[in-house]
Amino acid sequence: MTYGATILDAEGLRLTADEKAFFRDADPFGFILFARNLEDVEQIQALCSDFREAVGRNCPITIDQEGGRVQRLRKPLARNWHPPLQHVQLAGEDAVRAMYLRYRLIAHELHTLGIDSNCAPIADIAYAETHEFLRNRCYGTSAATVARIARTVATAHLDGGVLPVLKHIPGHGRATADSHLDLPHVASHPEMLEENDFAAFAALSDLPLGMTAHLVYEAYDDRPATTSPVMMRLIRERIGFDGLIMTDDISMKALQGSLAGNARASIEAGCDVVLLCNAPLEERIAVAEAAGTMSEAAQTRAERALEARRAPVALDIMSAERELAALMGGQVYG
Repeated sequence: MTYGATILDAEGLRLTADEKAFFRDADPFGFILFARNLEDVEQIQALCSDFREAVGRNCPITIDQEGGRVQRLRKPLARNWHPPLQHVQLAGEDAVRAMYLRYRLIAHELHTLGIDSNCAPIADIAYAETHEFLRNRCYGTSAATVARIARTVATAHLDGGVLPVLKHIPGHGRATADSHLDLPHVASHPEMLEENDFAAFAALSDLPLGMTAHLVYEAYDDRPATTSPVMMRLIRERIGFDGLIMTDDISMKALQGSLAGNARASIEAGCDVVLLCNAPLEERIAVAEAAGTMSEAAQTRAERALEARRAPVALDIMSAERELAALMGGQVYG
């Protein structure tokens, strides 16, 4: 079986008949959930079952549950968290352990609902100029700190039976524009990028899944990394990332042109899977057709990523919460 080279979403709380038929034919690698898809425990579990029944396999279902501003699940379905950078600052020298416990609890919440992937950790570095849409979602201001905390966040997910998605490769921290709304350009010297931004991702190159950044790195190419063969080759060969690479959402305003054209360009550049969010059914169909099925190399990476899923390690939730509260002086939740 070769998977469709897409990750797609649903319009509402359950799949429509048309969505079921489309997903059965397109067989996307996986799915992503948004707040509009989340009502209560039983409904979320049923929707996850809908997705898996439509494609006839235990496909991955992901979500953006970073904590802070970017978390699709909120009370009463999940804990509300401080933004990651604030969490790190509150924990101080205990940040690594505190972040492990935070994301171990998040992974437990997700896995209980049938969600087995999360778009985290972030290995982008927070700089003074980092756009506000991203800065407080980062874990630190140096490559070493970011890589160390991102590693423990990834481990926490895997221990909880949830696949981590490393983002935004090869580094979004120097962007001064919001890629949801515009195409950021980074003019930094290659040596500076490689010693800092790229280095953080190189330290995590063994992780099973990664997500691209919609940024132009002017020293390398005039195309966004997602659609740049030059940058995708850099990610594979110099950063050394050999996991499955998905695009960031191709409906973001950073990418110009048609959705189908962006899907095709992403695959041709070297991305394994196209992520499309918040599009009507006809555009999801067009993107699935443009992306096609996975290449042999992408399929191998996909299967290897799925093999990284494992049963959750036993977790004493009350003990984890007590330890986390002690590490953070009681200032755990946002």
